[in-house]
Amino acid sequence: MTRQWPFTTALAAGLALSGCNKTPEPPKTETGAVATGDVVTANSNPTVGGAEMLRTRTIVENASASPIHKTLVAAVKQAGLVETLSGAGPFTVFAPTDEAFTQVPAVMRDGWMRPAQKTVLAAMLKYHVVPGKLTAADIKARIAEGKGRAVLKTADGQDLTATSSDGAILLTSASGNKAVVTQADVDQSNGVIHVVDAVLLPKM
Repeated sequence: MTRQWPFTTALAAGLALSGCNKTPEPPKTETGAVATGDVVTANSNPTVGGAEMLRTRTIVENASASPIHKTLVAAVKQAGLVETLSGAGPFTVFAPTDEAFTQVPAVMRDGWMRPAQKTVLAAMLKYHVVPGKLTAADIKARIAEGKGRAVLKTADGQDLTATSSDGAILLTSASGNKAVVTQADVDQSNGVIHVVDAVLLPKM
C-alpha cells in the first residue's frame, strides 16, 4: 500500500455549460481502478512507484517497469532467473524495493552481484518466491488457520513465516530478519507480487 480550488462564478458556470452534454466519468478506486456501482472492473491493478502494472505482463516485465525495483531486477538478471520468473508459474513474489536493498550491508550486497556468488544470489532471490499464487487474503486465511502463524515453503525449499501485525502481513525469515508487506496484490500474468520493505535472508 483525495489529496479544490475556489472558482469564480463565471468560470464555474462556463464549466457547467461545457459539460452538459458529456457523460460523467465513473469514479476510481484508490488503486486507480474504474468502479461501476460496487464492482471494480477486472482490469484494475495497483500502480507501483507510480508505474502502471499490467495484468498481461509477467512478473519480470512488471518489475522492470517499476521505478522502485531496479536493484531487484538487476539481481534477477545476474542470478539467471529471468526465464524462470517469466515462465507460466504461477508464483507469489515478495519484492523488496530499492530502499530495502540499501538496508543490507554494502559488502554483502555488492558480494551478491559478483559472478562467483551467483548461486548464493539465486538462493536469496528464490527465498522471496513461493510457488503458486497467494493473495493477501489467502495468506491471512492461512495465518488464521494456523492460529496466528502461517509457514510458507519458498522456492529454495526453506520456510518463511507469515504473521499479522497491526493488520499488515509480517514476514519473518529463516535467519530471523523481518519484512512488512507494504503493497499487496499486484497481479501478474503468471502470479502476484507483494511489495516488501526489507530483503528476507534465508539460512545459507
